[in-house]
Amino acid sequence: MAALGWLTPRRRSATARSVLAGEASAEAARKSSQEGQETPQVADGEPEFPVIGDDKAAAFFDLDNTVMQGAALFHFGRGLYKRKFFETRDLAKFAWQQAWFRLAGVEDPEHMQDARDSALSIVKGHRVAELESIGEEIYDEYMADRIWPGTRALAQAHLDAGQKVWLVTAAPVEIAQVIARRLGLTGALGTVAESVDGIYTGKLVGEPLHGPAKAEAVRALAAAEGLDLSRCAAYSDSHNDIPMLSLVGHPYAINPDAKLRRHAREKDWRLRDYRTGRKAAKVGIPAAAGVGAVAGGTAAAIALSRRRR
Repeated sequence: MAALGWLTPRRRSATARSVLAGEASAEAARKSSQEGQETPQVADGEPEFPVIGDDKAAAFFDLDNTVMQGAALFHFGRGLYKRKFFETRDLAKFAWQQAWFRLAGVEDPEHMQDARDSALSIVKGHRVAELESIGEEIYDEYMADRIWPGTRALAQAHLDAGQKVWLVTAAPVEIAQVIARRLGLTGALGTVAESVDGIYTGKLVGEPLHGPAKAEAVRALAAAEGLDLSRCAAYSDSHNDIPMLSLVGHPYAINPDAKLRRHAREKDWRLRDYRTGRKAAKVGIPAAAGVGAVAGGTAAAIALSRRRR
């Protein structure tokens, strides 16, 4: 487990469990990235930022609705349902949570708690290696086509400048690492589920990597990697990630929710919105095809709920 000595002075907004979750995620991310990851090549002709060859800088990207449309945990749940890990009534709950998330454009703590508890109960007793292998398949089935090209280009700019790029997400670290690897990123910080002898226990190490815990993970990783946070960049869509965005010298609001948009404007942070159409700008969902997906998921959830009555 990472030592508390890694951490630089910080505001005491984080709980001890946030610190534990952040350090566990940072340790898992560093271990994964060191297993055969090559150093990105530096490209010519890049703009002033990212600064080419600055080895004290890195970039940290939130995943849900920043790099990828929708919630990774929901897409993972769909894949597990297809493989008969759980029953139809659980899928209905996942569908309703995803529909709410995409329509509201914000993360609801109660929905996240329900999704986390469901995921933990589903994977309990399964081998970590099994879930990692399935994660590769699920990425191809449900996630690959939902990557925002604009955000992907931002990440590539950092890679081309010779900088490391990390995903930072509340999704399980094993799934986050699959996504990072498939996108050619350095690695991922994610929620660490406890395992004994390679088998999930159904418990977490610390707490989900969300809000202050994300900031702790970034802080711990930056200290371990010898990074200067004032030269780093962070990207997110959610006001819940303001602690992480506030750590770095180059914060970006990507497809921001209303609270983050206001905060970003007050702080003169850079804004990027890759959603299309007026409705997407208002409610925080991908337009056109996204609306149909949400409607379908919501209708399915309601129909299944009615059948159970």
